Order: sequence, then structure tokens, then C-alpha cells
Amino acid sequence: MPNENQRAEFRARYWVESPDPLQKVADVIAGEQSSGTFLALASESEDLKRRSRARVVRIDPLPPGHEPSLHSAYVARHRDAEVYHRGEIEIAFPIDNVGHNLTSLMATVAGNLFELGEVTGLRLLDLDLPADYLSGFPGPQFGVKGTRALTQIHDRPLIGTIIKPSIGLTPAQTAELVDSLCSAGIDFIKDDELIADPPYAPFGERLRAVMPVLQRHADRLGRMPMYAINISGSVEEMRRRHDEVVSAGGTCVMVSVNWVGLSAVEDLRRHAQVPIHGHRNGWGALTRCPQLGMDFAAYQKIWRLAGVDQLHVNGLRSKFWEPDASVIASAKACMAPLGGQSPIVPVFSSGQWGGQAPDLYRQLKSVDLMHLAGGGIIGHPDGVAAGVASMCEAWEAAVAGVDLAEYAESRPALKRALEQFSGR
Repeated sequence: MPNENQRAEFRARYWVESPDPLQKVADVIAGEQSSGTFLALASESEDLKRRSRARVVRIDPLPPGHEPSLHSAYVARHRDAEVYHRGEIEIAFPIDNVGHNLTSLMATVAGNLFELGEVTGLRLLDLDLPADYLSGFPGPQFGVKGTRALTQIHDRPLIGTIIKPSIGLTPAQTAELVDSLCSAGIDFIKDDELIADPPYAPFGERLRAVMPVLQRHADRLGRMPMYAINISGSVEEMRRRHDEVVSAGGTCVMVSVNWVGLSAVEDLRRHAQVPIHGHRNGWGALTRCPQLGMDFAAYQKIWRLAGVDQLHVNGLRSKFWEPDASVIASAKACMAPLGGQSPIVPVFSSGQWGGQAPDLYRQLKSVDLMHLAGGGIIGHPDGVAAGVASMCEAWEAAVAGVDLAEYAESRPALKRALEQFSGR
């Protein structure tokens, strides 16, 4: 088979389980996801194989299992398996099979291979994409640097929150909450993913209610608090809503990336004049089963190529299922270089308050992030202003290497946060 010195390739790495030997199932996957099928075809010539057939680069066996992770009717029909081989495999795909088409790329690395009968477990672990190939995708327009330039926050994390309650507030009530948050000195506010254009609070009415509040505080602060208003919808709706945000003076838009889709995000990126805040709701369905789906390492690369500037990574000690080590790995992935494209902003949220700041800083050694606290700010016992202050003070302590309790002795907002939220 050809190698990477004879044709341009990208690589995908998988965890795989099958009753068949790893070499066999790897060959099946490589064939199915390129020029092969379930039987030999005369039209798949040797020349075509050299140009188009994927190749197995590496196989690393792991200890086998004795029960399948996932049921396969195909396996049940064809064999009575006692051993299920497990391992990591790496497959190289010709770039010319895909071109600069993210939907084709995903169909290749995360398409029908999940449904192959020989497979009883399969997970996309990572993608290795050459720099010259990466340069053909739009990528983030703003990333960390652009987000900092718009917010004028340069030496610490962006402290933010989510509009709560998630749904049910009228436009006037939303504007009232935004007013209190901006009065407290908040850097960033976002809509909840559950609200976009409901009948009781249409998008246009929310925007018209909120933007005068933001403009008034921008005049006072000398900087515009960034509001990621949810524009999720059809391609046409997102373009129109984006333009309304920009015309009104807004500096960010938010989309539910999994549900609007890759092509829609790419289209928005090419049209956008402000950062795209990527909300990953639904991500658990793609990753929570360890024998199925994909790792965030691969996932974030795809959305960076599509053009998001900020992407959720969950939070430490959050209300969700994800282990802290996974959250940190996700953040580091967003912060890592990707060809010549800008790093994007990892967004920490879910059950957050100032108490996570020391661990975040210790493990990331960076402040290029957003730390969003809903209850940790809005639910602070001394009010929203104290909630914002407690988050900023916690990060001051974290960066200085000072124990939170010690730092809080002379800072009432942080002290009350420790009393209220410690142990959660």
C-alpha cells in the first residue's frame, strides 16, 4: 500500500473492540471508510487503491474482554465469540478522498464505521491533520486574542455568568438582570442554550431590551461587557440574527454547535464580524459511553476548523458526570496550537464558583479562559456584585499562590462564598 510520502494523508486514531483479530477489523474499517466494500470489486483497481484506499498505520493491542461492549446482531448471526479483541488502531486516509469538506471528513472518520457488524466497540480518539491541510479551513476568526481585545480584559480570566432562570424571563426581566450584572462589573454574560426565539421572549425583543443596557454600561466602564446571545436556528436565521446583533453594537453570538451543524457554523464563521461562542449541549451523547463515540481531543479540532472562537469544556467538581481530569484535558486541547490557527477560549461552567480557581490555575498554568458561574455569582448570599467580586478575588489568590481562606480574611465577598459554597 502507498505511504504518506507518496500521497497527502491525514490520520485518525481509534479504540476498537471486535471478536475478529485486530488486523482484520482494522482492514475492514480502512476499506469501508475509503474505496472498499463487503466484497471485492473489479472496478477497485490497483491504481485506484494506491490513490484512494485508506491504510492501517499502527495497531496496539490491549487486554481483551470476554463480553461485547455493544450488541451486534451480525456477530450473533456469524459466530459464538468467547474473546473480544481490544486495541488502539491508527488509519491514514488520503486527503484527496475528502478535500476541505468538514462533512466529508466526519463521514470518513466518524461515519458508518460505528455500525460495522464486526465492531462491538469503537471510539474516535484523535485526529492528526497536516498543517497545510488545516490552512484550507476557516478556523477561528477571534480566538483568545480577539476575545480579549473586544472585552479589554488581558491579565486574568474572563469572569462570566449565564442568564438564570434559563427560560421564562421576559425581555424586560432579562434586561434587568443584565443591568445588575453589568453594574457588578461582569466581563461576560451568555444566554442559556434553552432559549433562542421563544414566543414569550422573541430574539428581537430580547436584543432590543438588552443592548441599551450594555451600551450604557460600556459608556460607564469604557469597555463593552460581552453578551453571547443565542442565535441558534436555520442558516438564514443565524445570518439575520448575527447582523442584528452587530448593528445593535453587540460583540458575540452563541450557537448550539451540535444541533445547527458543521455547515451552518462554517457559513456563520465566513459571515461573522464577532466571536462565535460554541455551546456543546448534547455532547454527552457522543462521549459518555467509553466504548463508543469520540474523545474531546478530536471533537474540538473539528469545531475549531469550522470556526468557533470559544467552546465549553464543562467545569471542575461540576454537576455533570465528567471527571475533573477529562475537563482539564479538554481545556488544554483548546489551548494547544492547531496548525497556524489561533487557540480558542475554553469555557468552564456548571456548578462553578471561586473555589475552583486554584485548581484550574495550578493545572492549566494559564488565565486564557472563561470561568462562568451561574449560582456562584447570582446565588451569592450578599448579591450579584459580591458574587462577581468573589470570583475575581479567588483568581487573584490562585495566581498569587495564596490560600483562599487566608486571602478571604480581608475580603468579605470571597469569605462569604467560601462559607456558602465550600463542600458543594
